[in-house]
Amino acid sequence: MQDDDRRLNPGTRLVTAGRPELVAGRGIVNPPVWRASTILYESVAELRAGTRKPDDGLYYGRRGTPTQWSLADALTELEPGAEGTLLFPSGVAAVTSVLLSLLSPGDELLMVDSAYEPTRAVCNGMLKRFGVTTRYYDPLIGAGIAELIGDKTRVIFLESPGSLTFEVQDVPAIAAVAREHGIATVIDNTWATPLLFPALGHGVDISILACTKYIVGHSDVMMGSATAGPAHYPALRRTAMSLGQCVSPDDAYLAARGLRTLGVRMRQHEEGGLAVARWLAEQPQVARVLHPALPDCPGHEYWRRDFAGASGLFGIVLDGGDDAARAALIDGLDLFGIGFSWGGYESLALPVDPAGLRSATTWQADGPVVRFHIGIEDPADLIADLERGLARFESARHRRS
Repeated sequence: MQDDDRRLNPGTRLVTAGRPELVAGRGIVNPPVWRASTILYESVAELRAGTRKPDDGLYYGRRGTPTQWSLADALTELEPGAEGTLLFPSGVAAVTSVLLSLLSPGDELLMVDSAYEPTRAVCNGMLKRFGVTTRYYDPLIGAGIAELIGDKTRVIFLESPGSLTFEVQDVPAIAAVAREHGIATVIDNTWATPLLFPALGHGVDISILACTKYIVGHSDVMMGSATAGPAHYPALRRTAMSLGQCVSPDDAYLAARGLRTLGVRMRQHEEGGLAVARWLAEQPQVARVLHPALPDCPGHEYWRRDFAGASGLFGIVLDGGDDAARAALIDGLDLFGIGFSWGGYESLALPVDPAGLRSATTWQADGPVVRFHIGIEDPADLIADLERGLARFESARHRRS
């Protein structure tokens, strides 16, 4: 893709990015699947030349083929200012590799308190074992994070909106403070994707996606990515290669196919999600709706300022009741699956309990929490299903009161 083409709108870049044949105006629509482990050379001299410059072309299957490169290039093009993208077998693998590329024993990491639970597990397990200290901070701290920075602070990790509780962070303010102190910033940008929030354009150094979710979009591939600017991409690439991180060409092909329809899918997820969220906000069994696009969500003003739209993932706090009443709501749903992950075409409902995953802040609520992912079904059918579910919840709540 030529530099001038970066002026294209994001929806168009989803279609053109990572397709070099468009420059020549010829070729097949989709990059083919190159399955390879061994790469053959014409001579010993050619092999030795390749060894000296292993990133200049085909070298060994672990370093990728045009199938993986096409997807990585496409994700890079969605983040203006990015140097490159690395692909990983899961979102957690991307998180771990990024942190290992930036941190050394004795360093300190500032981690948002609303982070994805497996991210906390990496911090409290592997990083702690390697001598890295993690301090958790309030997701709504904004520029006040300057007061937490110490001599050993090397990385600030953001997740906006927050996992389970959906607080939206003041990303530009935190990134500005980090730059002043020479500290790297990393964000888990899975909820919005670069389509709705180009993180590097808002000052972040490395943007991580669990591509398993919205990039793939069909609940059939595990994958993660990390897109970095020029200051951090070389170290990230070295770390990923040292750890042997790679993805299969078949999975890369499926992820690239999902990427092409991301724009239309996200519009449907947003429309359906908002319709369901607004309906839920009016129901007496619901104490709060945790949706960044709704005015009472913590940090909504930052979402309104910085984001180009919303995805289909949000939560609700039920008005009283207990775990059994929550289960009565979820268990009888016909159109919502019960399972981890999200971002596919199907709707999901999951019981979540944020209180035990906080250390810098306290989570208090009027009742149990349910996280919803709204797929691309007709919202009217989903609402009817939820209406029956809330009736079951109310009946179970009253039986136990």
